[in-house]
Amino acid sequence: MTNTADPITTIDDMIPSAPVFDSIEQEREHRKQRLASVFRVFAKFGFEEGVAGHVTARDPELADHFWVNPFGVAFSQVKASDLLLVDHAGNIVEGRYPLNHAAFAIHSRVHKARPDVIAAAHTHSLYGKTWSSLGRLLDPLTQDSCAFYEDHALFNDFTGVVLDTDEGDRIGEALGDKKAVILQNHGLLTVGHTVEEAAWWFITMERTCQSQLLAEAAGTPIPIRHEVAQTTALQTGSNLAGWFSYQPIYDKILAENPDFLD
Repeated sequence: MTNTADPITTIDDMIPSAPVFDSIEQEREHRKQRLASVFRVFAKFGFEEGVAGHVTARDPELADHFWVNPFGVAFSQVKASDLLLVDHAGNIVEGRYPLNHAAFAIHSRVHKARPDVIAAAHTHSLYGKTWSSLGRLLDPLTQDSCAFYEDHALFNDFTGVVLDTDEGDRIGEALGDKKAVILQNHGLLTVGHTVEEAAWWFITMERTCQSQLLAEAAGTPIPIRHEVAQTTALQTGSNLAGWFSYQPIYDKILAENPDFLD
C-alpha cells in the first residue's frame, strides 16, 4: 500500500538561508562580530559566573584555530577586537589578553572531534548546571525541548576544572554527532554550524532545563510521545532553525548596544 502521508513541514521551509560571503576577510569579520554579540546576550540573560564560561568560533581560513573571549573580561564588555585567536596547541596567535586554559582544553578538542562544527558555547548558567547535577538527559516535555530529543548526550566523568586536553577529548567523544552535551556537575555545552546556531541552542537548552526543573517540582510531567517528539525535532531542531532563531536576539542587542562590533 502506498504511503500518502503529507511530507513534514519544517521551519527550514519558511526561512531564508544563512549568508554567503565574497571573501575570507568578510566571513571572519562576520563571525567575530556575531561571536562578540553572544557574550553581550549571555550577559543580559545572566549566564555569566565570574570568569567562567567561553564561546568559540572556528576561523574560516585556519581550520585548526578558533576565536575565543579573553580570560577575565566581563561578557558585557567583550568587543570583536578583544577576541583571541588560538591554535590547537594553545598558542595565542592574535590578541592582547590572557587565555582561559579551560576554554582551550575543552574547545580545542571539541573543534578537533567535530570538524563540521563552527562554534561551541559553554557557561556555568544556573539552570543548566543545576540540571546537570542530576546526571540525566532532558525529557521531551515541551515543543521547545524536542529540538534536543535524541540529539544531546551526557558526560558523567566530572573531575574538577577542565585543564587537561585528555578530558576535552572525552567531552568531544561524549558529544559525538549531537548538538549538545550535558556536563554532569558542571553545565551545558552546545555546538553549531554557525555562531548563531550554537548560541541559540545554548539559550533554549538553558530554558529547557529550567522548564523541566519547574515541571518536576510541581508534579509529574507528561512527556510527549516518541513519534511526536521525533517529528517535532525534525520540524524545529535543524541547523538552519537554530541560526534563524538567534536573529531577533542579535537585532535587539545590536540596537541596544552596538559597540561590540568594534
